[in-house]
Amino acid sequence: MDFSIVQTFFLAFCFSSLLLMFIRKTLFQRHKLPPGPTPLPFVGNLLQIETNGTGKALMKMSEKYGPVFRLYFGPQMTVIICGYEAVKEALIDQAEAFSGRGTMESFNQVLQGYGISLSNGEIWKQTRQFTIMTLRDFGMGKRSIEERIQEENQFLVEEFRKTKEIPFDPTYFFSKATANVICSITFGKRFQYDDEEFLNLLKMINESFILISSIWGQLFNMYTSIMKYLPGPHNKIRHCLEGLEKYVLKKAKENQESLDPNNPRDLIDSFLIKIEQEKQESSHFHMKCLAMTVLTIFFGGTETLSTTLRYGFLLLLKYPDIEEKLHEEIDCVMGQEHIPCFEDRNKMPYTNAVLHEIQRISDLLPMNVPHETTQDTQFRGYLIPKGTQVIPLLHSVLRDPTQFSDPYSFNPGHFLDEKGNFKKRDAFMPFSAGKRICLGEGLARMEIFLFFVSILQNFNLKSKIPPKDIDISPAVSNFASFPHFYELSFVPR
Repeated sequence: MDFSIVQTFFLAFCFSSLLLMFIRKTLFQRHKLPPGPTPLPFVGNLLQIETNGTGKALMKMSEKYGPVFRLYFGPQMTVIICGYEAVKEALIDQAEAFSGRGTMESFNQVLQGYGISLSNGEIWKQTRQFTIMTLRDFGMGKRSIEERIQEENQFLVEEFRKTKEIPFDPTYFFSKATANVICSITFGKRFQYDDEEFLNLLKMINESFILISSIWGQLFNMYTSIMKYLPGPHNKIRHCLEGLEKYVLKKAKENQESLDPNNPRDLIDSFLIKIEQEKQESSHFHMKCLAMTVLTIFFGGTETLSTTLRYGFLLLLKYPDIEEKLHEEIDCVMGQEHIPCFEDRNKMPYTNAVLHEIQRISDLLPMNVPHETTQDTQFRGYLIPKGTQVIPLLHSVLRDPTQFSDPYSFNPGHFLDEKGNFKKRDAFMPFSAGKRICLGEGLARMEIFLFFVSILQNFNLKSKIPPKDIDISPAVSNFASFPHFYELSFVPR
């Protein structure tokens, strides 16, 4: 390459760096922005952040810059909030100011501002309110949804019996069970575990979730205008999400053909009725909104929950003494014949503590789903301008040493008092907090308890690998955390 070209590029780079430093210093002094490391042009602070274990890396940075600091993920300034006290102050004490949703282009290229999880403003408020009311109508938080989970448990246990103690990867078994609970609400039915249409649906959900959490997905979020023209695995995200959208729209069309406005059979029916009632140009209720709402419910109620189950059983393989104590409590409280119900949880403090600790240590969404300030916000002496992306770091809450005595160890004692009773922890925030708390939290808690207890009531766990050699560190930990691949055997009790 011609030396003059190299020299020109070098001088341009130096000038850009100096200009950025000047602008940063001016803005910091004028507006009291949170502190943070100096970004480089184009890449921002990416070179200073680990590509895996991002939550842990950001928590380490907070030791230098404090619980509120800013980083540049590529060209976008992002404010990081670390530790239970600071996150609580933002999400609960100043809930409205931090209630906006940051943009995730990997999702938004298909969602286009719709869906419960990633929408904003009136679209979000109206869709969320309608969805919560409709989910309650179809049993969320009631005995009827518990009966659906119990029914699904019977199918899952039977599938595990068919494995005849042969080691296998449980990933898709957990996905099938959790997805069927959501299917019973959204589509009004469950699927057989070998249904090809169902398996394709789960494959698209699983692949897109993994890709969004990968470095390719993260780069797409930061450099959308460039990455959308480049080849790579990130392009499959759009393909999967569009496939899911087509499937939901196909189901909606089938429902329309036999719709009874006075007798909705599922969430899709209720949405179609709402669309008809608000048939006007200004309404936020239309087919695109329907499809994206169902899609985001599937993501929130299938992949996240099945990953929690997968992580949980890996932890029990690592700590067989804890599994043994769980069996003892299950046998004492319900024996072998009683069908587990959610009320049993109140009589099972150790089991309850273990399940809370599984959720804490699995740290499923360490980075949280990005928030955005809805107004210029004064926070802990700093100004965070309106429209700033904010990451309330859930990893730093679930690993806060001021809240958990041994934050990086798997210890159910974190949720037990000195008498062995279950002890609530305010810093237990796997579902986030405030106005953007997961709307399916109650359903997720019920499913986690019923699936775990039902499986352990019927089986002992067995691994080909000795407990000391089992790796419980995450295989991936960026937007989401995933455990390493593993196999286990379910041995009938």
